[in-house]
Amino acid sequence: MTIRVRLTLLFTVVVAILLLLFILVIYAVSERHRQLEFRERLREEAQTAAELMLGKEPISPALFKLLDQHQMTVLNQEEVIIYNHRNTITYESGTDYLTVSPQVLAQVRRNGDTYWQAGNREVVGIPFSINGLDYVAIASAVDKYGYSKQRNLALILIIGWALGMGVVFAAGWLFAGRSLRPLQYIISRIDATTASQLNLRLAEGTNEDELTQLARRFNRMLDRLEEAFQMQRAFVANASHELRTPLTAITGQLDVALLANDDDPQELRALIASVLDDVRGLNRMTNNLLSLAKLSLDEPGETAAVVPVDVLLQQINVDLLRMQPTYRVQIELTAAPGTTANWQITANEALLRSALYNLMENGGKFSPDQQVYCQLVSHAQLIQIRFTNYGPCIPADELPTIFKPFRRGTNARQISGHGIGLSLVERIVQLHHGQVVAESTPDNGTTFTVTLPR
Repeated sequence: MTIRVRLTLLFTVVVAILLLLFILVIYAVSERHRQLEFRERLREEAQTAAELMLGKEPISPALFKLLDQHQMTVLNQEEVIIYNHRNTITYESGTDYLTVSPQVLAQVRRNGDTYWQAGNREVVGIPFSINGLDYVAIASAVDKYGYSKQRNLALILIIGWALGMGVVFAAGWLFAGRSLRPLQYIISRIDATTASQLNLRLAEGTNEDELTQLARRFNRMLDRLEEAFQMQRAFVANASHELRTPLTAITGQLDVALLANDDDPQELRALIASVLDDVRGLNRMTNNLLSLAKLSLDEPGETAAVVPVDVLLQQINVDLLRMQPTYRVQIELTAAPGTTANWQITANEALLRSALYNLMENGGKFSPDQQVYCQLVSHAQLIQIRFTNYGPCIPADELPTIFKPFRRGTNARQISGHGIGLSLVERIVQLHHGQVVAESTPDNGTTFTVTLPR
C-alpha cells in the first residue's frame, strides 16, 4: 500500500469518525427535544382532562369524550385515564391501549410527575388533589409524527455522511497526491542517480519543511558519495601506479640476474639485496594501503582505552631507534599555564601508535641531521603533540594537499616514500575526533601538530 493510499484512508477514517460523532450528537439532541416536547403535550392533555372532569365546573364524561374525539390537536392513539384515591377508574377516554398497575400509581403519588414508556407508547402520570381527595391522571399516546421526523432526519444524516465521505476521500486523494509530489520527484532523481551520474542534485527549495530537509540531507549524502567515489578512483589509479613501479623494478632486476655471470657472487648478492629492499618497500606500502582502506570504513577497529601518551612516545622512540639507529628524537613534556600535567587520553592505542610513529619517522627522514623535536603539551580538555624537523621547507601551496593519498611535496623528491603515511595519520586522528595541522617555514622548519581531545 502506497503512502498516498494510507494517508487518504487515514484522513478519511478520521474525518468519518468525527463526522459520525457529530451526527450522533445531532440525532441525540433532536430525539431528546422530541421526547420533552411530546411529554409536555401529554402532561397538558392530562391536566386538561383533570380540570374538565373534576374542576369547579365539571362536564359529563360523554361530552368530554365527544370533545376529545373531534378536537384537532388530539394525539395519535391518545388515551386519558383518571384514577381516584382507591385506584378506581373515574374516567377513561374509551380506548384500551394501556393498563396501569397499583404499584405504578403509588409511585406517581409518591414521586410526582412521572414519565415512562410502554413499547412505542409514551406515558405521563400526574397526581393532583380536588376537595381533599387524591387523584392520578394518566395520559399516553404514540408520537407518530415525531418518530417519522426522526427517521427522516436519520436518513438525511446517513445520506449526507456517505456523500461527505466520498467528497472527503476525493479531496484527501488529491491533497495527498499534491503533498507527495515532491517525493515522486525525489524518487525519479534517485532512480536517475548512478555511479556515473553522482553529480545530480535535488532542488532544495526555500521552505523549511521536512521534504526540504530530506532534499538537503540527500544532496549532502550525494556530496559524500561523490567525494568517496572520486577518492576511490584516484586511490585505485595511484595505487596501481605505485605498485607497478616496484614490481617493474623487481622484474627487471630478476631478468638481469638471470642474464648475469654466475662467476661474480658479489654482483649477484648486491642484486638480491636490491630486490629484497624493493620487496620490503612494497610490503610496507601494501600494509599502509590495507590500513588506509580499513580506516576508510569509519571503524576504529579496537576498543578505546586510557592511553598515557608520554609513555607511548617513549616506546615509539625505542621502536624507531631499533629500526633507524641513526635517528635522534628529543621529547619535551610541557603543561599549559594554569593546568596540571596530565598525559592520559582515551584512545585506540594501536592506531595512535601507528600515527605517531609515522610522524616521528617522517621527522627523522626529512631532517638533514636526522633529528626530530617532539613536544607534548597538556591542556585541560586536550593534549597537543608537535613534531618538528628542520629539513626542506614544504611550499605553502602544497600544504593543503599533503594529507591526500599518494601526494608528496616537492621537498620529498629525493627521499623514498609513497605518500600514504600522512593520509593514514590524518584518518587516525579524525577517528579520534582530533585534527592534525602542518606548518612549514624556512626559519622555523616543518611542524606537524596533532590535537586530541581527552
